[in-house]
Amino acid sequence: MREASLERLQAEIDRNWRRWVLIAWVAITAWYLHDRWGQIRWWSLGDTDDNMRLMQVRAWMAGQGWYDLRQYRLNPPAGFDIHWSRIVDLPIAGLILFFRLFTTPAWAERLACGLAPLLPLSIVMLSLAATLRRLIAPHAWPLGLLILLCAHATLLMFMPMRIDHHGWQLAMLAVTVAGLCDPDGRRGGALVGLASAVSLAIGLEMLPYAAMAGAILTLRWVWDRAEAPRLSIYALTLGGGSAAGFAAFASNANYAMRCDALTPVWLSVTVVAGALLFLLARINPASRAARLSLAVVAGAVIAGGFASLFPQCLTRPEQVSPELQRNWLDNVREAKPIYKHPLRTALPMGIMPVIGMIGAIVAAWRHRTIGWTAVALFTVFACAMLLWQVRAAPAAQMLAVPGIAALIWIVAPWINRLRSPWLRVPVMVAVVLAVTGIPAGLAFQYLPIAQPNAYAARVNRATGQCVRTSVLARVNAYPKATVFTFVDLGPRLIVTTHHDAVAGPYHRNGDAILDVQHAFQGSEAQARAIMKRHGATMLMICPDMAESTNYRARAPGGFYDRMAHGWVPDWLTPLPLPKGSPLRLYRIY
Repeated sequence: MREASLERLQAEIDRNWRRWVLIAWVAITAWYLHDRWGQIRWWSLGDTDDNMRLMQVRAWMAGQGWYDLRQYRLNPPAGFDIHWSRIVDLPIAGLILFFRLFTTPAWAERLACGLAPLLPLSIVMLSLAATLRRLIAPHAWPLGLLILLCAHATLLMFMPMRIDHHGWQLAMLAVTVAGLCDPDGRRGGALVGLASAVSLAIGLEMLPYAAMAGAILTLRWVWDRAEAPRLSIYALTLGGGSAAGFAAFASNANYAMRCDALTPVWLSVTVVAGALLFLLARINPASRAARLSLAVVAGAVIAGGFASLFPQCLTRPEQVSPELQRNWLDNVREAKPIYKHPLRTALPMGIMPVIGMIGAIVAAWRHRTIGWTAVALFTVFACAMLLWQVRAAPAAQMLAVPGIAALIWIVAPWINRLRSPWLRVPVMVAVVLAVTGIPAGLAFQYLPIAQPNAYAARVNRATGQCVRTSVLARVNAYPKATVFTFVDLGPRLIVTTHHDAVAGPYHRNGDAILDVQHAFQGSEAQARAIMKRHGATMLMICPDMAESTNYRARAPGGFYDRMAHGWVPDWLTPLPLPKGSPLRLYRIY
């Protein structure tokens, strides 16, 4: 009886897996909306990019041109260009219009920002389920979804109010992995090509993974000439999808030969790469050595052409000044390698990718299939990316899911031999927790070495308080003005108030970022001149906010350091704010 019931359950999971994955997604969505309702209610767009994304959507819905992604409320009146595209704006705007049918515009925005990040999570869940069905067993996908729920860094990208583009790029990466494992060559090639093209049209963050996917498909063809249809379809969809994405979504500013987005620079790379790979697949020589030689020549043509035509893109794609790179970009926490972060941060991020890499390598060795080999290469690559930038952690944890599932699947038969179900269930739960690294991560969080000191706790508290909606909204009591404030406060200020700001943490806004730094770190006269040049009539600071600590550390006795000690120049008049406000506001004369 027990075996018959188990067989019926497995058959149902196998036959209607898409339906059950979507049901699981609805349940997870409902839970996160409930759990994060406080953030939705209070409009807690905690990240600067989330705030800027909402401003981009607002501007478009207010009549700004589809191809005009200039943000005019930062560094007014000229504003500055954002290097993003409108792909991610579409679902947010659509949800806002839908919710406006039932509620106020303000609540429509809140609800849209709460639900929009969870939409790409459905694509991730479907893609991972398909991957596990192909690599492990048709009924193995629920295990993968359970493991995904342990991937803290990954799930943070899908939380309500996390409306920036990272969730959609992770979704495209999950589709890429599913395509690499697809036994149907043409369908798999199309999935990889289209997912790579969409991801690049959104932003270049996943460019290394897209390049890795192309390399894996090319090597797959080198090994087996029967893979030519997969490679040819991939080549066509990559080149054609990139061209379509550029035509439909590239902003006016992205027609320049810049290196930080899908501009003519990277469009030419994808189109040429697609054309060369399609030609290779059509030629498709019988000799493996000949196929390898053609692939090497094609790679050399792409790399050599890129280096000769676009030498400006051989360094950092942001193309910022050495001063801005030294004083800003090099200090962005998510752009630092994992070994430069405290253990309380690095350990929880790195456990899952390492275990997933081990599992994928073991599975590739046991099964000797191309699908597992591709996943193993991807997980190894993702772990290596952590040694470059910690922002790779969400992708690395997501890519670890198949490898971790494979390890659990290996030990599951041993657990199933236990006679008592009261023993099997806790042992299985313990194994899942162990291989996802949750106990180790949680235990480390409570060690004395993992606790922030009093100074760090004060800075963290101030940083969180200063961006609260209820705090910043009080600044609306004053007539609209251009407010000179910290770089990291700029996007949040323009979302929550009617005021404009001078700078935001975006590299195309580099001159304004440097102006803010020079003002706070320079002399009184220099600060006043810079503020006047930007037309600022109010100054707003938040003592102890993380950014402010840099100004004090770099320039003791500078303008901000003196103000932090209570000094106020005679050309600034303090403006009253509610008692207990962490902000200080001044009129500039």
